[in-house]
Amino acid sequence: MKGLHKVLAAGVAVATLFAMGACGASSSEQEKDPKTLKIWHYEEASGAQGKAWDKAIELFEKKYGVKVQFEKKSFEQIRQNASQILNSDQAPDVMEYNKGNATAGLLASQGLLTNLDEYVKQYNWDKKISGSLAATGQYNDKGIMGSGNWYGITNYGEDVVMYYNKDMFDKNGIAIPTTYAELESAMQQFVDKGITPLSEGVAEYPLQHLWWQLALSKSDEKFIDAYEMYKGDVDWQGKELTYATQTIQDWVKKGYISKDSTGVKAEDAGQAFMNGTYPMFFSGTWWFGRFQSDMPNVNWTFSTFPESKKVVGSSGNIWVVPDRSKRKDLAAKFIDMTLSPEVQNLMGNSGGLPIAADPTAITDEKSKELIESFNAVLKDNGLGFYPDWPTSTFYDELNASLQELVNGTQDVKGTLDQMKANYDKGVETAGVKQ
Repeated sequence: MKGLHKVLAAGVAVATLFAMGACGASSSEQEKDPKTLKIWHYEEASGAQGKAWDKAIELFEKKYGVKVQFEKKSFEQIRQNASQILNSDQAPDVMEYNKGNATAGLLASQGLLTNLDEYVKQYNWDKKISGSLAATGQYNDKGIMGSGNWYGITNYGEDVVMYYNKDMFDKNGIAIPTTYAELESAMQQFVDKGITPLSEGVAEYPLQHLWWQLALSKSDEKFIDAYEMYKGDVDWQGKELTYATQTIQDWVKKGYISKDSTGVKAEDAGQAFMNGTYPMFFSGTWWFGRFQSDMPNVNWTFSTFPESKKVVGSSGNIWVVPDRSKRKDLAAKFIDMTLSPEVQNLMGNSGGLPIAADPTAITDEKSKELIESFNAVLKDNGLGFYPDWPTSTFYDELNASLQELVNGTQDVKGTLDQMKANYDKGVETAGVKQ
């Protein structure tokens, strides 16, 4: 019954998304009119990417005389329904999409995305996007990232950091931690004062990012390549994943993470940090611009996870051009506009991590600090990617396993066994094991 409910719910979600996509000009009308471009993305207007891409749309319309039909979708709408959408007449011309084997790689291997190699040459995008930033835009015929053809173009970077409400730390006489021992000490001091330190959302990505960061703190390149690129076997009872899972369980028992967070979504966890309910929040730099604009009277700071050479992160999400798009040349022009100096500089001054900004044009001091932090991660080859990338179903499966761990219905070994079974099944089904 539960499975049937899930299928019906997915069907309703797809139908709703199609209905939303059908607003405005019909598909046939749009095909006759080359002066429109249909764009979907899921960034908040107050965030750095949202501000930058609004500017890109403005500049694009002015330069090319093209009317943009922009529709904001949620991350979950696009993530859950992308294959159905892009295999229909409702597909947009250009769309923000999540990077990785299980998302962009899967769609590329299904023939649903446009090979962008010619546009990369035309616009010299590979001169701006290289190294680990380029890995998430290139996929081989099995959908494995890091080699093959270009199917996605990023224009920013991202990593996951620990945000601290400095006002709450100062009020309680607690120092901002700079080491792992100090981090645990600070959390214990908050618990002793009756305050749960970490804002968490176990229903979506926040806790799985923390779990992966803990694993990365014990990892090397060999482990990451095995997990993300299928180069070797993953030891699910090894030190990396056992440590991460055991630590999450310990932090729940100690009160660092609330058991009530199992049903909390990412947006709610971020809002709880913004309104001062929790003094700490481990999440992505995609929140940075929102915290700048939505917390003007709060003294807050951030840092990468203490004493870890590898951090959760990668290039930002990518622009993809659906294979069904009738305006691929226009879509490429828009993507190029998002890499223009004006758009990149605006992103940098709004709390984002642009990849092609003029450093002298970044005047906001807090934004400079963020960019310098990310550049240091890149210099040390410190990006450790994301935990849900290996299979198309692993995002939901990781969340489900961690929910059971947090609410106490499953122990560490059982959680790891469940994760391993789901991982192995997904990799085998995808047929990507090298």
